[in-house]
Amino acid sequence: MDDRARILVIDDEEIVRLSYLRSLKGPHCKVSSALNGEEGLGAMERDPFDVVLLDLRMPGMDGITVLRKIKEKWPECEVVVITGYPSIESAKEAVRLGAHNYLVKPVGPDDVVNAANGAMTQKKWGLHRERAGAEVRAIA
Repeated sequence: MDDRARILVIDDEEIVRLSYLRSLKGPHCKVSSALNGEEGLGAMERDPFDVVLLDLRMPGMDGITVLRKIKEKWPECEVVVITGYPSIESAKEAVRLGAHNYLVKPVGPDDVVNAANGAMTQKKWGLHRERAGAEVRAIA
């Protein structure tokens, strides 16, 4: 079994995808990318990811719609929204839908790594709480 973090980058800008992939590349994670929401959801269907770095403004399906679909189907997946077009409304909506974080472009390599690490830590704690709760229920 592969214990590496599985991270998916969904962004329509190739330079952004390549930058994030380069920043996250390493022995502790497996990083893939998708150029739009439909492709990203298809990748999730084939092999669900632990963390998704998601752009909001893309042709076709927008990031808020993608976030909603991810959280409905894979609620344990942590999503970090990274947008070049921030607004209070989109930030509130992203958080309401379950986004782990909301960052404003441009983001540097350290920001990308820190956001992905924070989301992965959140996912691990969530899984830990689930297991602990199941053990308590099994004992009771």
